[in-house]
Amino acid sequence: MSYTIGQLARLSGLPVKTIRFYSDIGVLPERGRTRGGYRLYGDEDRGRLELVRTLREIGVDLATIRSLGDRDLREVLSLHLRTVETQIRALQRTRAVLRATLERDEPADGDLRRLNALGRLGAAETAALVNEFVDEVAGENAVRQEWLGGLRAAMVPDLPEEPGIEQLDAWLELTELLADDGFRASLREMSGDFWERADEIDVVAWREADTLVTRAALAAVRDGTAPESEAAAPVVAELVAVLAEAQGRTRESVVRDYAEHDPRAGRYWELVAVINGTPWPPESVVAHDWIAAAAAHHLG
Repeated sequence: MSYTIGQLARLSGLPVKTIRFYSDIGVLPERGRTRGGYRLYGDEDRGRLELVRTLREIGVDLATIRSLGDRDLREVLSLHLRTVETQIRALQRTRAVLRATLERDEPADGDLRRLNALGRLGAAETAALVNEFVDEVAGENAVRQEWLGGLRAAMVPDLPEEPGIEQLDAWLELTELLADDGFRASLREMSGDFWERADEIDVVAWREADTLVTRAALAAVRDGTAPESEAAAPVVAELVAVLAEAQGRTRESVVRDYAEHDPRAGRYWELVAVINGTPWPPESVVAHDWIAAAAAHHLG
């Protein structure tokens, strides 16, 4: 059965001008015209118009609706669900900042900074920032690119639904580090000789060595062996030797890496822990901090 635009308007409850607009932009293509030039629609258009109205009511944009002819409805709804969930998370973050701000007698500059940053950095902007960071730090080194790529998902964790101010501040500091050109350059230069020949290293042997070294350093910490004590000298010398052999490097280069390690790298993962609500520092950080301090005192 065919309907004129007026008949379709009465059946659907939508204004004629709205249906005409949908037809003009391709959301509801007309089926034909009468001899007098009036648009004609069919029964399938009544159903499509109901779908269009429903999708518009839940916030789906017209461009997406127009593409429905080439896309599965389930795919469109799934995409819209992800968009809505992202918007909800953003609103929850903003709500947390607003609540904290209003609890103060006078709003502080930091509160306004949080609101401004949260408004600028959505999910898409943050993902782009991480991609840019990985590309710049890794450069042309395929092994480093792959290694950083594996960390990509953990680099900027999602804030919880009701983030605390500490978590919000950690998230903002973390994104600032990602955008810091000096931090990127520092990471790119760190362990340069290691990454240049990383594809030649026996990864299994390297991990086994790291596990052994971590356990030995933690044992020294538990025994109360101070990094600057004489008792630490033979321990750190042995641990550095183990790492150097596993990585196919000189002991001097391993010691240099510890000395030149950018503390901002550790701070970065500490911020991730704050956002995730996980304990800090992990045992691996405790172990390598002890090795770094002992190496600086005895092998530097």
